[in-house]
Amino acid sequence: MIRAYRKDGSADVILPDPSYGEISDTVLWLDLINPSREEELFVEQRLGIPLPTRDELKDIEPSSRLYVEDDALYMTAPLIYRADTDLPLLTDVAFILHKDRLITVRYAEPKAFNLFIQALARGYGRKHTGAVLACRLLEAVVDRTAEVLETLAGRLDNLSLTVFVDRKAAKRRAPRFLEGKLLDIASHHQLVSKVRDSLVSLSRLVAFLQSQPMVRSDAESAELCNLLLRDLQSLGEHAAFIANNITFMLDASLGLISLEQNAIIKIFSIASVVFLPPTLVASVYGMNFKFMPELDWHFGYPLALFAMLVSAVLPFLFFRWKGWL
Repeated sequence: MIRAYRKDGSADVILPDPSYGEISDTVLWLDLINPSREEELFVEQRLGIPLPTRDELKDIEPSSRLYVEDDALYMTAPLIYRADTDLPLLTDVAFILHKDRLITVRYAEPKAFNLFIQALARGYGRKHTGAVLACRLLEAVVDRTAEVLETLAGRLDNLSLTVFVDRKAAKRRAPRFLEGKLLDIASHHQLVSKVRDSLVSLSRLVAFLQSQPMVRSDAESAELCNLLLRDLQSLGEHAAFIANNITFMLDASLGLISLEQNAIIKIFSIASVVFLPPTLVASVYGMNFKFMPELDWHFGYPLALFAMLVSAVLPFLFFRWKGWL
């Protein structure tokens, strides 16, 4: 689908009709969403520039994501989407600036685009140029990334309270409680890793955009690029802080699991201490020797039981007094 956004705030869908004339100069932004090859060729013929295909976006090398060709500025960056689900993903989005017009090619629906489109419907971009519109769109992407990190930080706080603070609940929880929390930690780590990958690419993209003459000559777009770089730097530091917290929680959770396993082994150790001496007494009196004077004792059986009881209690008390249990 090809959606066109004009300077007056209107928007419509352009169909790849061969009889369609030139794309009007009033179109400020062409947004190609899951475009077919027919739609890509239609835009290429009308604008006179090549567009990256879906396979090219996937196969493009990180060092070749930013370049200038045929008076057009090509920039590609992976953006986070489906961040609110258990399976967050990255999608490569192409940003192209050509003759004061922004063209985007994407094969997913990052939430930042929908938020920015809603802002355009309220007249947000009527006085913008293509470069400024690109900066504003990147600003929406950065704001959405910041929202994802804030949500992730809140989830980590709740997870930390559940795992480390609520000790009363910890005594009542199932033995595999912490193993289940490891899956949550892994999910959070996957999300923050993808966010950090996206932030690194966005930082390179904005720095490249800032170095272009069309941006340096425009005060508004140059100032927006400076703000974006500062925001990206702070978000990168925040994402690193969250990643360190996730690593700490992972290590601490594994430590707690080890403690629970040690407690289980400790129970078996106590059982061994309690039952091993009585087993020894029972083994002695269970031997089938012909001459055993205790066999003729009237109180031999009660005395043997008493010896078993004493041999169980005394080692237990001694180990407890030494602090080994």
